[in-house]
Amino acid sequence: MSPTTVPAGTRGIRLAAVVVGLCWMVVLFDGLDLFIYGAVLPGMLDDPDLGLTPGRAGDLGSYATFGMLLGALSAGTLTDRAGRKKVIIGCTVVFSLASALCAAAPTLEVFGLARFIAGLGLGGLLPTTITLVAEYAPRGRSNLMIGLLMTAHQAGGILAACLGLWVVEPFGWRSAFWIGVAPLVIAVPLVAKFLPESLGFLIVRGRTDEARRLARHYEVELPATTHASTTHASMAPPDRWGALAALFRDGRWQRTVLFWCASFGGLLLVYGVSTWLPTMMRGQGYELGSALSFLIVVNLGGIVGMLLAGRTADRFGAARVAAIWFGCTALGIYLLGVHMPLALTYAVVFLTGLWLFSAQTMVYATVAGRSTTENRATAIGWTSGMGRFGAVFGPWLGGRLVDGDVEGWGFTVFAVTALCATVLMVMSGLVRTDA
Repeated sequence: MSPTTVPAGTRGIRLAAVVVGLCWMVVLFDGLDLFIYGAVLPGMLDDPDLGLTPGRAGDLGSYATFGMLLGALSAGTLTDRAGRKKVIIGCTVVFSLASALCAAAPTLEVFGLARFIAGLGLGGLLPTTITLVAEYAPRGRSNLMIGLLMTAHQAGGILAACLGLWVVEPFGWRSAFWIGVAPLVIAVPLVAKFLPESLGFLIVRGRTDEARRLARHYEVELPATTHASTTHASMAPPDRWGALAALFRDGRWQRTVLFWCASFGGLLLVYGVSTWLPTMMRGQGYELGSALSFLIVVNLGGIVGMLLAGRTADRFGAARVAAIWFGCTALGIYLLGVHMPLALTYAVVFLTGLWLFSAQTMVYATVAGRSTTENRATAIGWTSGMGRFGAVFGPWLGGRLVDGDVEGWGFTVFAVTALCATVLMVMSGLVRTDA
């Protein structure tokens, strides 16, 4: 039995459901806070008091993703030292308070600072919840559980688009950010009371008695490592940089670099498309209402894609699914640059969302499956964090293309990026390691 999985009996599944349910809730709010900027961006551009230009809007979008870069890089190592639960709570508090600052921001400079702070929390939350869900997933269902978790991100995108359609026009774009404070009073108390800490983490940290109490409470077995003899060295807290260095030992460096580069491309696509899809589609001649509806449809496709990719990856492997999904994403995004009948366009947008978001999620799933308890959060966090360079670059690039009235080229650029990510994931499967 793997040391990071709970036995797949009824009781283990019940505990996994608790973990996935609570993490799903906070990731829903993560997705809402992330995608709300793209959903309200047309309204912000139309606000004469802001004086916001497309180029400046791209810069503001990059502030959040730069914060996410720093949040992901620091949270991975912090999570392997302080625990999954504390980091999840802290990240949720940070992006909730930052949303209030966005709503009340008197200037674009303050708004940009608030989005950067929000990014710190958003960037740390996602890899931490993926880590915890992977560790509690029933055996053979890890990829499916991660895919199920990530449907929350797309549901948050749908909720953000709905707010853009229903709230911004009557109440103004600031109202959407006030709604983003909700997780502070809804999610944080529930997570603090009911979310269990990782059993594997508690054991690695030497907190075996706490792990036993938690296992008795949920009537599950402890990971197998507790029944084996353990040396003092193996129970010692992981070194801050040791877990990171382990990603490059024994021939692992090539695969690590390939994962980081694929994550760069995947997150460039996710955040570039999420931020600029309504504006780019409006530039293709669609009305604003239709353009925002595309954001809903692409995220609906993302939900279906997460479930389909997770189930398929449990059978054929996450790396293989990620490569295929990135290739399909390239085709879908390229077709979006062609003005088609509205019904056909909706179909292409749905399929593009089906492939786009779950392709990146399968990169995380691949990393999670090839890591140990001691460095899993670090591996996922750094893969996410290095990918955030793409998340910073995507919104900035989209802003420059729109500002130069060549937004049609954005579809081609994003399609080429997806093809490059396909090649990287194929190469990662060809690399052999010594461990």
